[in-house]
Amino acid sequence: MTQHLQLAALVEACHWIGAKGWAPATGGNMSVREDAHWCWLSESGKDKGSLTTADFLQVEIATNKAPSGRKPSAETGLHTLIYRLFPDAAAVLHVHTVNATVLSRVEKSGELRLSGYEMQKSLSGQTTHLDTLPIALFDNDQDIDALAGRIEAYSRENPLRYGFLLRGHGLTCWGRSVEEAKRHLEGLEFLFECEMQRRLLERR
Repeated sequence: MTQHLQLAALVEACHWIGAKGWAPATGGNMSVREDAHWCWLSESGKDKGSLTTADFLQVEIATNKAPSGRKPSAETGLHTLIYRLFPDAAAVLHVHTVNATVLSRVEKSGELRLSGYEMQKSLSGQTTHLDTLPIALFDNDQDIDALAGRIEAYSRENPLRYGFLLRGHGLTCWGRSVEEAKRHLEGLEFLFECEMQRRLLERR
């Protein structure tokens, strides 16, 4: 897919995310890979529901630098980490949904484990509701380099698939295309909402 079509698909996904209220108050950030060396990342402080292709900055994956001099997202280092760790990752979506944010605070362990949901099959490679699906959960950190280092260290010993949660912050997910990343986001958000409802009902 050409750079123009990749960005156009990402812009459309951003408008869809904005319409759902999943990136409120200019929160969240999204990117698409250009090649092995470069990606295009949303500019800091922009409303994700009204982004255009002009609101994306070219960023060097190895250095997190934007040649334009404009300010990329605060979480640039997480996007570039994913592109380095997963050569087949073509798009990264970071959102601030209520379900992901609250679950990340309620769950005290280092991962959220989901099982028994048919919609687990919305995630690539998942074929049955009987599997247990772990979603890694990391403590939030304003030092993005330090956070990226912890995530990278975790990935050396544990499978890191689809996405991860940051405590009190939200979900970062990815896919081999914009369409797959969007499907993973929608599937995970549905699963998070189901898990929230299940936990609330079990407490009554």
